[in-house]
Amino acid sequence: MRIVPDTSIIVSGGISKILEEEKLEEFPFTGVVIAEQIDEIIIPEAVIAELEAQANFGRISGFRGLAEIEKIVQIAKNKNIMVEFAGRRPGIDEIKLAKGGEIDNMIRDIAKAHNAILVTSDRVQGLIAKAKGIETIYVKPKMIKPEETKIMTFFTPDTASVHLREGVPPFAKRGKIGALKLVKLSDKPMSYEELSGIADEIIEAAKQDEESSIEIERKGATVVQLRDVRIAIAERPFSDRLEITAVRPIAKVSIEEYGVSEELKKRIVERQRGILIAGPPGAGKSTFAASVANYLLEHGYVVKTMESPRDLMVRDEITQYAPLEGDMALTSDILLLVRPDYTIYDELRRTSDFQVFADMRLAGVGMIGVTHATRAIDAVQRMIGRVELGVIPQVVDTVIFIEAGVISKVYELDFTVKVPSGMFEADLARPVIEVKDFESKKVEFEIYTFGEQVVVMPVESDERLKKAVESRFSEILDDFEVIVSGRKAIVKVPETKIPKILGKKGKRIKRLEEELKVSIDIVPKEQELAEPRIEETDKHYIIYAEGLEGRTVEVYADDEYLFSALVSGKGLIKVRKDKEAGRGLKIAKARNAKLKLKVVD
Repeated sequence: MRIVPDTSIIVSGGISKILEEEKLEEFPFTGVVIAEQIDEIIIPEAVIAELEAQANFGRISGFRGLAEIEKIVQIAKNKNIMVEFAGRRPGIDEIKLAKGGEIDNMIRDIAKAHNAILVTSDRVQGLIAKAKGIETIYVKPKMIKPEETKIMTFFTPDTASVHLREGVPPFAKRGKIGALKLVKLSDKPMSYEELSGIADEIIEAAKQDEESSIEIERKGATVVQLRDVRIAIAERPFSDRLEITAVRPIAKVSIEEYGVSEELKKRIVERQRGILIAGPPGAGKSTFAASVANYLLEHGYVVKTMESPRDLMVRDEITQYAPLEGDMALTSDILLLVRPDYTIYDELRRTSDFQVFADMRLAGVGMIGVTHATRAIDAVQRMIGRVELGVIPQVVDTVIFIEAGVISKVYELDFTVKVPSGMFEADLARPVIEVKDFESKKVEFEIYTFGEQVVVMPVESDERLKKAVESRFSEILDDFEVIVSGRKAIVKVPETKIPKILGKKGKRIKRLEEELKVSIDIVPKEQELAEPRIEETDKHYIIYAEGLEGRTVEVYADDEYLFSALVSGKGLIKVRKDKEAGRGLKIAKARNAKLKLKVVD
């Protein structure tokens, strides 16, 4: 009996199992092959070329297939079975068309030319070969359920991630979000063979399971989404040793459990917005993004996701899109035709990601992006240089910062034209992005251009600035009052002390402004005369205001304003009883109100 194995059966290790175990699960319309019946194994050069290309590209399947051929040759030699390599080597273009069936067709031609039995684990290959009259044996792949894979044995309910590395004992991170601890699972180091077997099992399970997929396959790196577990497999030449990292969300949280305020909920659902969810790795950003997606769905919005890999735990009604042909820009083209109300973009890292996010947002789609950041403001800074500065508030108007599984900061972005904080001249006015605390509405950062540079300037709070000014002035005066607004301070001092504060030619106040980095206005402090002496004649009330000669004052009864008057050169205010001001004084005296004079000029 002559057999011709194709690439699928070699990668799965089926031929060596035939030779060693002397049994094979049969395809419904073929017979069983037993090792003793095999006289010759013909391995097509097309198979060698395909495996070599995969190995050069760093794919595990290529290395596994080449190791299987070496094993077949060794077993066949011990069993006196002839091994022959036949057929021509395919060209580069034919290898590129392998997914289209070009290599499989060359393998079928060799089986037919040598009157041999084709052995395959590819159902499509088996059906086509049978249709062409080629005797075929289909080796049904062993069904591997994701929950039965060895990688899952390392997980417990509180395990967030598992870390396996060649030559090192296995580790896992366990606990709650924000309080994860690295735990050693065994003292025995893991071997390459053990890790390779786990990796093969993961890939095979992902291929067979409808809810799993191989998301990324690069030279030395493979990323698999096995149900809700994201698995990264790294090997040479990408990493120095074979390594498997499996990450699983340990919490599926609703938006209510994050303690989101009603005002923030209203902001999310009132209209399509541009929102960035930021935080350090492992803080729970993606979990929160999934909860927001489910919340929006419940409020009648059509929600889609853009992910690579697709690992958000969202409801079945939400479609999860991967990069189309490896390009998120192509995915965005499809999404604009689908017209979702909101799109969750997980994760924003490269410049192209931010540009796609901005394009979709400016097209009117509500966008929620997930990005890594150490501080909330860093999420905004990551957009600078990638998105035109003037349109950043139109692209992102809300930043939600997640830390240790909770919302620790929320910013809102506004666009205005003003003189930036710390600058005083009116001709320095320019477009400024104000980054405000969502709860207090206080501006914490300003973003603007200065020359050719983009400046992200923290804005000192009024309270901190007021304390700094008060502390410095207390070294000079005992009697003063400070009012702060933005980067401007108004200091009220007794009129007689103004020359002392200003200094010769204004040098002292200028030095204080430079030291405190604030514009300071010095104004006379309002003089008050509590309970002035008042006398009454037949036609007048006479108020004695000594020391306020020639000044305009306001007259108060308790805290109620009565009238304004000019103090005479003799320090008197005469008020006619038959006028409105006199009648007000009469009522005040009747209720024993305390009079108070406040200088206004």
